[in-house]
Amino acid sequence: MQILDDRKIRQKIRRLAIEIMENNYEEPEIILAGINNRGMAFARLLHAELVAIGSQRITLTHLRINPADPLSSDIKLELPISYLEGKSIIIVDDVANTGRTIFYACKPILETLPKKVEIAVMVDRTHKSFPVKVDYFGLSLATTLLENIDVQIPEGQTFGVFLN
Repeated sequence: MQILDDRKIRQKIRRLAIEIMENNYEEPEIILAGINNRGMAFARLLHAELVAIGSQRITLTHLRINPADPLSSDIKLELPISYLEGKSIIIVDDVANTGRTIFYACKPILETLPKKVEIAVMVDRTHKSFPVKVDYFGLSLATTLLENIDVQIPEGQTFGVFLN
């Protein structure tokens, strides 16, 4: 069942970008760290919208993690860890489910002292198992553990969020 269509997703991305700018207005730079493929796709959309509304101080980086087993391999961040020092960082993913992937994605950031770390997702599911608070979300959704959320944001195609 489709719960968000292309038009609604684009509206939510615009609203999220405005919220991010409002909460980080005085920051000299904001770093968007997209988790894996879908988080990075969402981060690119947020980045484009932030630039469109007038922010030229957004850095985009890719954060790679194995969500099935986050400790099985190194968590890789494209930017050098030292670059994060004193910066405002927003970790971006498509869905916050239990919070495990986002929780472990913070691991490399803990090697430095950023100014603040926030989290942005398209869909925030309300059953967290890890101490993760989502700061920016397109939709908060109470689901059962058996249900699945599929966020589809393919480049150059129609977007959709589905509940299976």
